Amino acid sequence: MIVEIVILAMIAAFLGLRLYAVLGRRPEQNEEPLGRRVEQADPANAPRAIAPKLPAKAAINGRPTPAPLPDASGFEPSAEAGIRAIIAADRRFDVGLFAVGARGAYGMVLEAFWRGDKDELAQLCDRDVYEGFAAAIDARVAAGETLDSRLIRIEEAKIVAADYNAPVARITMSFVADVASVTRDSSGAVIAGSLDDAIESRDLWTFSRDLTSRDPDWLLDETDEA
Repeated sequence: MIVEIVILAMIAAFLGLRLYAVLGRRPEQNEEPLGRRVEQADPANAPRAIAPKLPAKAAINGRPTPAPLPDASGFEPSAEAGIRAIIAADRRFDVGLFAVGARGAYGMVLEAFWRGDKDELAQLCDRDVYEGFAAAIDARVAAGETLDSRLIRIEEAKIVAADYNAPVARITMSFVADVASVTRDSSGAVIAGSLDDAIESRDLWTFSRDLTSRDPDWLLDETDEA
């Protein structure tokens, strides 16, 4: 019991000395009190408050603010309402990224069709468009014909229409491209086209996606000539 009392007394004394050192110590010569040093701190070096980040659906006067619309140079004015509706339904949708992806899909679909790759076409197109391409490939094979085609360049790719009919979004792209193509018969003789002269191709391709789906890919669901 006596030993425990002695230990407790030593702990109390130690704590008292520490409190005195922190709270009861007088400032040394040329040393300002702690309170004064804080009050006179240079405001330029003081930590700055970080402005709160507004939520994605910030509201003004109780009304949700519309989603910001990106640079309109990538789409026709007639598509603006549809694009706004798609962005409102899916805040992750990015017009610029979609346009880049659509350009890539345009080249991939054409090249898959030219070489008769039905498996790749099935991944890029919806059922109706795929069946159209597959039928054309089958007819070409039955005739013993082969295609030697090349996408020289895409001169223009722009969104010309967009709409959202929940849960499906549809966007139509206008493509202007230079394509060189040769069709050969079963003996290898050229029956149409030329690889020396590229022909301008104008296409309207519509891509669609169910915005409630976890699959982020857009599928080609309609093709037409511009």
